[in-house]
Amino acid sequence: MNRKAKGINAERELTHLFWERGWFPIRVAGSGSSKYPCPDIVAGNGIRRLAIECKSSSDEKRYITKDQIDDLAAFARMFNAEPWVGFRHNADWFFLALDELKDSGKSLMVSFDIARNKGLSINELAGNKTSNN
Repeated sequence: MNRKAKGINAERELTHLFWERGWFPIRVAGSGSSKYPCPDIVAGNGIRRLAIECKSSSDEKRYITKDQIDDLAAFARMFNAEPWVGFRHNADWFFLALDELKDSGKSLMVSFDIARNKGLSINELAGNKTSNN
């Protein structure tokens, strides 16, 4: 499976995880190719709004361009949403605030260690799985 398909599948999976927790998510198709700032997923629950840039990898590290993070922050500001980076490592999701990413010069980096130690789980970010929400 190519990198683009892997990313799309991860975004779809995350959308389902938010729905299961009573959130209303939408995947922004083509988010990486728009000339306007937009995240991969926007989710809300009537109280909070989240703008999420998704990255999926089985590698220990994943790099994100500073432009992507600047666009995420700009969109979140304009939309009055919380900006998050969702990092799927193998089967586990971790969510990091932008200041948790490590500056590596030309880009920002998220590693499995940073995600595991500083990131939030889906339940911490969006609440526990429920069947009646």
